[in-house]
Amino acid sequence: MTDATAAGPVARRDVGSAARIVVAMNLDLTTDRLPAGWTSRDPDERDIAPLAMLRAAVARAATGSGVPDVEAVLAEIADIGSWTRRQVAVFDELGQARGWAAVHDRAAGRTLTHVTIDPRLEDAIADRLAETLFRWCVEASRSFTLLRGLNSTQLDTGAYEGDERQRRWLEAAGFRRTRRWLQMSRPVTEEESAFPEPREGVEIRRVRLRLNGNPFAIDVQAVHWVLETSFEDHFNAYRESFPEFVHRLMEEPGHAWDQWWLATIREKNGQERPAGAVVCTMLAPDATDSFGSYIDYIGVHRDARGMGVAKGLLGTVIADTASRDRNRVGLEVDDASPTGADGLYRSMGWETKYVTESWHRDVTY
Repeated sequence: MTDATAAGPVARRDVGSAARIVVAMNLDLTTDRLPAGWTSRDPDERDIAPLAMLRAAVARAATGSGVPDVEAVLAEIADIGSWTRRQVAVFDELGQARGWAAVHDRAAGRTLTHVTIDPRLEDAIADRLAETLFRWCVEASRSFTLLRGLNSTQLDTGAYEGDERQRRWLEAAGFRRTRRWLQMSRPVTEEESAFPEPREGVEIRRVRLRLNGNPFAIDVQAVHWVLETSFEDHFNAYRESFPEFVHRLMEEPGHAWDQWWLATIREKNGQERPAGAVVCTMLAPDATDSFGSYIDYIGVHRDARGMGVAKGLLGTVIADTASRDRNRVGLEVDDASPTGADGLYRSMGWETKYVTESWHRDVTY
């Protein structure tokens, strides 16, 4: 009798939670504020090229350059990257893609959000579309939050610095600007293919691979541990589980395990411990049709800072990039990094190409 009585309320709560999740997952875009004849739907394979061109158009309008990255959009729309996203695309009366919104279940309490709108639209239409898509994003993130058993999340989105239209939309949607990020790039020449010699006591090596090309679990786990602990004192730090970390980085179309590097240091007792890590992907061809490398993550554990680990990892990436006949290395750095990382990057040849901003909104459901 006691067990049955105790189980009753739990079962009812489970049914109620399931019902709320189902409602949240069956979300359609409210189209009453769209122009006559415009439609919306979940994007699919036929929309990959148009949406890649739309994203590139926004980048060109804000930075002066932008090449359609079809592979990246493919990963988000139809590949494994779609598994952690909810999306909607908007089309005009001629069937041309004019807007795209997506929410990405990044981690517990973190939902990445993006709204992309055709920069050629007149303000009156673009403003209405932005309001509709940001409202959709807030509601779409509800299903992720409920599935995790939470009642709140942080919506994290971005904008190009100086894009006043995007800033106006974000402020109207309740977001606040929280950070600036320097988008830096460094040219690489074939003469830089020699790998640097790290400092004494420091070793830098690729993540070890098995014969089938998969990495040794202990090395991937070490990279995750280093990065999680390295960023604990950084802006807006949060925990990302190991499965979330691995899945998200495998979503990148330029992902390859042989672009993961681990730095270790030797203790006085002779034992080695992880001290730093860098994870890179391949950048899509630029205007010269040349590939590049992109540093998704570089981190050095606090106990190993000042030992030349970061510089050694960066030099390794430069040499690896040159050995692959790629022409550049890109990265992103916090403009107010507590470690002053941007200074190190500049000293090694990186320059800021443009600046982006983080905008956040906390929501409770």
